[in-house]
Amino acid sequence: MKINCLSKSLTVLIGMLVLAACSSQPALQEPSPTDELSGPIVGPRWNLLLVGTNERLSLPESAHFVIARDGSVSGSDGCNQLRGQVRLGERQRIEFQDFATTRRSCPEAEDAERVREMLETAYRFLIDHDRLVFFGPDQRVLGGFRRAS
Repeated sequence: MKINCLSKSLTVLIGMLVLAACSSQPALQEPSPTDELSGPIVGPRWNLLLVGTNERLSLPESAHFVIARDGSVSGSDGCNQLRGQVRLGERQRIEFQDFATTRRSCPEAEDAERVREMLETAYRFLIDHDRLVFFGPDQRVLGGFRRAS
């Protein structure tokens, strides 16, 4: 039942994003030393919910990330700690870049790599209540996160 509701929510979110994506490509801006990033994606911890539209991963630790006001990103891919930068643009445009990770051995290394790839491939995002969905450049759903309470 929960997956059905989530699938319906993702379908609505995808429709909203496709409508917003029909206009020209928004520019990305990096924060200058005097500017700070703001918006609902900045500040809270986002915990991995799904990869794609319905796949849940079982990882040794919770995959998550936090975007700071200075544009830095920190978190975990479920096995390794990660750090990087993010650029945000108009109409929910996003680009994660310059990721560096620890290199711990992990039996679920392939799933952790999928989490990193999702972040690195993210092109747009959409937030609905406590859910954050990432979309690729082709408008395909890459996965979803839930805001930590």
